Amino acid sequence: MKFSEIEYKRPDIEQLKGQMTKAISRIEGARSAREQNEWITHINELRKSYDTMENLCYIRHSIDTQEPFYDKEQDFFDESGPEIAAVVQRFYEAVLASEFLDELKTLRPPHFFNLAEVRVKTFSDTVMGEMQRENQLISSYDKIIASAEIDYDGKQLSLAQLGPYLTHRDREIRKSSHEALNDFMASREDEFDQIFDELVHLRHAVAVKLGYQNYVELGYKRLARTDYTQEEIEKFRNAVYRDITPLGNRLMKRQQERIGVDSLYYYDLGYSFKSGNPIPSGDDHEIVQSALEMYNELSVETGDFFQEMKGGGFMDLAAKKSKAAGGYCTFIQDFRMPFIFSNFNGTYHDVTVLTHEFGHAFQVYSGREIEEIELIWPTYEAAEIFSMGMEFITWPWMGKFFNQDEEKFKFMHLSDGLKFIPYGTAVDEFQHRIYENPELSPDQRKKIWRAIEKKYMPYRNYKGNAYLEGGGFWHRQGHIFQVPFYYIDYALAQISAFELKKKFQDNPGETWQDYLNMCAVSGSRPYSEILRAGKLSNPFETDTIKDIIRDIEMSLDQIDDSDF
Repeated sequence: MKFSEIEYKRPDIEQLKGQMTKAISRIEGARSAREQNEWITHINELRKSYDTMENLCYIRHSIDTQEPFYDKEQDFFDESGPEIAAVVQRFYEAVLASEFLDELKTLRPPHFFNLAEVRVKTFSDTVMGEMQRENQLISSYDKIIASAEIDYDGKQLSLAQLGPYLTHRDREIRKSSHEALNDFMASREDEFDQIFDELVHLRHAVAVKLGYQNYVELGYKRLARTDYTQEEIEKFRNAVYRDITPLGNRLMKRQQERIGVDSLYYYDLGYSFKSGNPIPSGDDHEIVQSALEMYNELSVETGDFFQEMKGGGFMDLAAKKSKAAGGYCTFIQDFRMPFIFSNFNGTYHDVTVLTHEFGHAFQVYSGREIEEIELIWPTYEAAEIFSMGMEFITWPWMGKFFNQDEEKFKFMHLSDGLKFIPYGTAVDEFQHRIYENPELSPDQRKKIWRAIEKKYMPYRNYKGNAYLEGGGFWHRQGHIFQVPFYYIDYALAQISAFELKKKFQDNPGETWQDYLNMCAVSGSRPYSEILRAGKLSNPFETDTIKDIIRDIEMSLDQIDDSDF
């Protein structure tokens, strides 16, 4: 079936809750583990049907945020989601209270029970109203970002469509387009601050109701982080500051010399080469065709799957008016197919976002036979290994997209990946500071952000731009509004992706099999065990970062970037 042919039908929430409640009663009254197991399967099927319609709505609403039907349906899911979460909570409690629990654990993956134990600690009927309001606030933020219509170059552009101007070879165009972007963000500054302020207080209130000191611990549990703690994340941040921030500073100095400017300002940061940044040689359709050829050559599995996605229309790639920002991959449960969403805008990111989201898609498609909804996707820090790793596994084929600029692309991809890690780490430290101190004012939060920026990225020079100098940059980072603490995951995964790059370069056959082994595991094991399945180092272990970054630094030093 093609994606366009999938029929959307709003779930009957009362009927669904009744069916799930009945099944939970059967679990509680069952006389054997096998009988309970059958009712768990029934509940999983009910949840998948709801999840299917929720994702269809989300995708179609993302494609056109101003389409009135799906705008209204998104409001429905913002309201109904917490109601379903309450029933799922009772489901977990019934499973964990089973007198046959030990036998049940032989019938299902152990990690399912680990996740159930964590998630029963993240919800209560008493916080349903707050969760509904949280969803509404997140949707409000998303709508503001999607609604951007920036007057520039005689056109009305979305944020994604403005992208090519932001990295233009002409410095005045870069500067003026950045000013246009920041003027839009500054014009909505009070709204962003108000939304986030309410989100922080709301999340803190939920955490206190559930027995936590503040939202930090609850946020970790919501992300199902079962095999590491805040202390390990803090050690990771310290290692990033020690081992990567100085290298990022040196790379920015090289960039300044390479593009020939006396000072590197904020509008120069995305412009890497005097000859212009590498851009794909074809349009959207040609990029997709080149990707099909690439995935056919990588493996039978990837080739067949990419063709299935392309033929079924399970991708929406080009930027357009009213389309939500960013890119993502989601999974349509009842049809066992992923969907890739992005905003192609003519920059080199068109290729990296496609390979990135395809990595997610291939992983979840590989795990489509897993019954438990909780286990189809890994937790975020592991999930991003599949996507960021795929970006580097596909390096041998980058000539298809960039022709003579292949080496330029690889240098930029590698250096951007390395420079991202301090930024991702700064976002994480910012969120910890905010949720540990929920009573901070919006102005205090922005001052904290600016101080953290200067710590991890001292080269960021805003040259008198009042909005950015005042600490407003983080407003454009949707993760901070949408999913607290989901960002260090990218930094952790970038370390693993760098390791995959070297392994695939040295031994492609064995490394691809390791990647397939991780895909087979999907989310059925915790983060550390997924790393072991892929024969990857643990970023929390002493010297892992230093050892992996040393190889990346050597690779970058071997490239004469002055020729670009």
